Amino acid sequence: MQEIKDLEGRRALVTGSATGLGRAIAVKLAQRGADVIVNYTRSAAEAEEAADLCRAAGADVQLVQASVADPEGCRALAEAAGRWGHLDILVNNAGITRHARDHSDLDALSKDDFLDVYAVNVVGAYLALQATKPLLVAAYQASGRASTVLNTSSIAGVKGIGSSVAYAASKGALNTMTLSLARALAPAIRVNAICPGFIGTRWFKDALDEDGFAAKLRSVENLAPLAVASEPEDIADTALFFLSDASRHVTGELLLVDAGMHLGKPRV
Repeated sequence: MQEIKDLEGRRALVTGSATGLGRAIAVKLAQRGADVIVNYTRSAAEAEEAADLCRAAGADVQLVQASVADPEGCRALAEAAGRWGHLDILVNNAGITRHARDHSDLDALSKDDFLDVYAVNVVGAYLALQATKPLLVAAYQASGRASTVLNTSSIAGVKGIGSSVAYAASKGALNTMTLSLARALAPAIRVNAICPGFIGTRWFKDALDEDGFAAKLRSVENLAPLAVASEPEDIADTALFFLSDASRHVTGELLLVDAGMHLGKPRV
């Protein structure tokens, strides 16, 4: 089957792309012909691996260590993109959590926990867009095609579930920010969000032991109407819809990508 290179010549920044979903999106962008900035904060070895995978697909790759919670970090990312002269795609994928799954335990999270989570998941996405907006607008002016921003949200922001109240609240805020910015930045920039459910990444593996992770997989498969536990590549395929011309008339959308978990199992 012939490779699709529909993103040839486009430049993309994927925050938090050393591992997991961010890496999968970066690699798929490269495979579709885009040049990519791989971003990381601490996972240097994994980021190098991600960059190598993108280079193997033929992409011009820049590797940038920066935290999106830091305005200077976002300016460094924009400076890297500026070497290309414009930016067609921004994926705000960087995210953190604080694990406190008993949402009734109001002593499980501190003020600093909330501020840390919001600093990356909400403010970081805003700062990244703030820093790169001139480059996204430049791409629109040069091509006549709206640049695209995709925010990685979560089912937690829709259903109020997940690893902690702070995490769910931050993703809810990211969802409303997606709507606000989609309206405000049109027609030059499209802004959408994907809201994954469970993804089999180290996010869960780090929080659970091997048996606990296996049990989590079984639980997800039992709860999801499609009876599957998603992998990063599954979610990345949906992300590429929003990052390609297939969604050229789509902005301000929040799409659940959760194998139907939000529906629950049908009652029999």
